[in-house]
Order: sequence, then C-alpha cells, then structure tokens
Amino acid sequence: MTDMTREASGDGRASRAMMERDRAAAMLGLVVERDAPGHAVVSMRVREDMTNGFHITHGGLVFALADTAFAIACNEDDRVTVAAGADISFLKPTVVGQTLTATAMRRSRTGRSGIYDVTVVDELGDPVAEFRGRSRTTSRTL
Repeated sequence: MTDMTREASGDGRASRAMMERDRAAAMLGLVVERDAPGHAVVSMRVREDMTNGFHITHGGLVFALADTAFAIACNEDDRVTVAAGADISFLKPTVVGQTLTATAMRRSRTGRSGIYDVTVVDELGDPVAEFRGRSRTTSRTL
C-alpha cells in the first residue's frame, strides 16, 4: 500500500487497490484519512499550481478531491464500482495553503446503484462544497 492511505477499516480491498494505482490522486497529493465501506475521508493541501486565474482553488480540483472520496466510499468490496454521475455545489472559495477535507458517506445502495454525499470543508471546518455522487457497480472484479 502507498503512503496515501493512513487508516483502513472493514474490507476496503477494492478501494485500497484502486488508490495504489491512482496517479491523479498521487499527483494532487491526496491523503486518504479513512477508508471504510460506505465512508471515506480524503484531504488535500492547496498548492499554487492548483489555483485559477482569480488566485482561488480551481473548482475542478475541489471536484477531484470530492470524487476521490466518493470512489473510495463506493468501492466497498471486490466488485468494481464507478461513477454514473455527480453534481457539486461550490459554497466558499479557498486559497493556497489551506487544507481541504472531503468526507463521503453512503446514503443508499440498492442492487447495483448507490447514492453518496460528500462534504468538503476547509481547515476551520467551514463548508467549501457539497457533492452528490451516483454509483454503478459493474460485473468486473479486482
């Protein structure tokens, strides 16, 4: 396992294997704080190269953070689960030096479909974004 994962509980095999190969998450410096079935916490320190032309964190990178927490939470067993869709609402801008934390929680999982909510907060705990992901479990296994 890479140094990206700090704590793992439950099965988590699929998400841990997925994160070991996730080059985008590694490039962004994402840190997996918690990896449990239906629940994940991932953090990211905002760097200069993560800002847009207004000197605030690029929304696509906030989305990437939330999407990664979602992916970990929904890959609960050895069946590969992917995003079927997602929406995000940006609530507060952030800047270089801040640490963002995304917490994903399963809301429902029925058959091959799931719904997961992700809240992104800054280091003060203030909400930065709210993300809702819809998952689809495939027939593939790890």
